[in-house]
This record gives sequence, structure tokens and C-alpha cells, in this order.
Amino acid sequence: MNDILRIACPHCHTLNRAPAQKLVPGVRGKCGSCGEALFEGKPVALDAGHFAQHADKSDLPLLVDFWAEWCGPCRQMAPQFEAAAGRLEPKVRLAKVDTDAEPSLAQRFGIQGIPTMVLIHRGREVGRKSGAMPASAIEQWVASVVR
Repeated sequence: MNDILRIACPHCHTLNRAPAQKLVPGVRGKCGSCGEALFEGKPVALDAGHFAQHADKSDLPLLVDFWAEWCGPCRQMAPQFEAAAGRLEPKVRLAKVDTDAEPSLAQRFGIQGIPTMVLIHRGREVGRKSGAMPASAIEQWVASVVR
């Protein structure tokens, strides 16, 4: 199994190539451009300018939490989403998109209520869940969609 995956850096958003067999828990990897860790076990804050690097061009599934600062359930779920990131990486990248700061992304995905999580793989939506969830439920849902 010599699959080479494209992985967007969470810091500089440059695409990196990495062997799939090296994507195991605890391996952080390094970006060939900026030298920062490719995996830190926490969600990446994305804006419209960098979204495509992670959603369309990266080979990793991307779980996006659409949220807003004023949303109580969003704030309640934030630590759960971060905990899930620590356990789902490096097989899945988790990201957060602030719907107030990035209304074009919210519109593109038809976000009508928050928090809403959208699972994207190679540019295609493969799953969606709305409402606050504990980390274990997030992980189970992702595992049921990404095989």
C-alpha cells in the first residue's frame, strides 16, 4: 500500500504529500513549506480564502463545524468538537467556520441552523448533522460515514 495523500497544512495551507501508512495517531508530521506540525489534535479555523485547500484539494475527509460566537449550543459543543479532533486526527481533519465572518461559506452549504457539522471528502459533501453533540457521538457518526 503506497498511497500518497495530499494534506493541507493547518498553518500555511500548503498542500503536502504524505504516505497513507504513516498517518497513525500520535504522528504529527511536518509541513514542507512552513515546518509546522501537520496534525495538532485541534480544529483548524477556516475562512473562504483557505477553505478549498482543505475541502477540495486535500485527500483527508474534512469535518466542518459551522458555528457563531453568539450561539449557546455552539459554545457548548466547542470543547467536545476539540476533543473529537484529538481522537479523529490524522484520519480526518476537523475545522471550524464562523458563519458570521464567512456568510458565503454558510450560504454555499445551505446552513440554516447552527451548530451544523458537514463532512466533506474530496470536495463532495458526504454527511451532515445539526445540533450540539458530545465528542463520542461525533466520533461514532464520522466512523459510520468515513470507512
